Amino acid sequence: MAARSAREESSSRLRRLARGAATRSSRVGLFVYALTLGGLLGLASADYATSGGYPFGGTSIGSWTAWPRAGSLDSDPYARAVNARRGDIPLAVGEGMLLTAASDDEGRTLDARCSYRLAGVTPPARAWTITVTGRGALPPGQEPVRTGFTSTEILRETDGRFAILLSPEVQPGNWLPMPRPSGPVRLALRLYDTPVAASVGSLDRDSLPAIERTGCGS
Repeated sequence: MAARSAREESSSRLRRLARGAATRSSRVGLFVYALTLGGLLGLASADYATSGGYPFGGTSIGSWTAWPRAGSLDSDPYARAVNARRGDIPLAVGEGMLLTAASDDEGRTLDARCSYRLAGVTPPARAWTITVTGRGALPPGQEPVRTGFTSTEILRETDGRFAILLSPEVQPGNWLPMPRPSGPVRLALRLYDTPVAASVGSLDRDSLPAIERTGCGS
């Protein structure tokens, strides 16, 4: 009888130890899972935030967004990460200003399958460039195309105004091809040696090119 009682007590002790080990193992596994999931989500969110444009610090002016501090010494960590990922040397505050646009004047996302007319003037500057980019690498086998214009080569009207035709199809005049067959695209206007770099508040919608969608493919 005593031997049987000892065996039962030993068996009960083993079961308690097994349950305790299983509980500790479950807690450790849950901790590792949560840590791994958090790390993956953090990496994914950081990759998304730095693979496009600057996520913070912009000033909206119609369809354009000005980034007056993207190249300053006190720019936010995300802006520095975007610059590092792109390999860009951003314009410092005294050198100029960057403006970007990801939608047209109606608020619709710029689509590589559509055609747009960029018309008007730019703020006063010694020189400027306007470029178009798509998100990510070029599709395999696609030949590089023209990605922008400079202020010295653009064709203008007699009053100094200009019109750029952004389209996947060949256009007369200042034609800027779409960089991708499909998907969202982004415009970047860089003003060099411009007085507006000191005060973004001096910019208004009429001082920047209008972005009008003129057609859209299937």
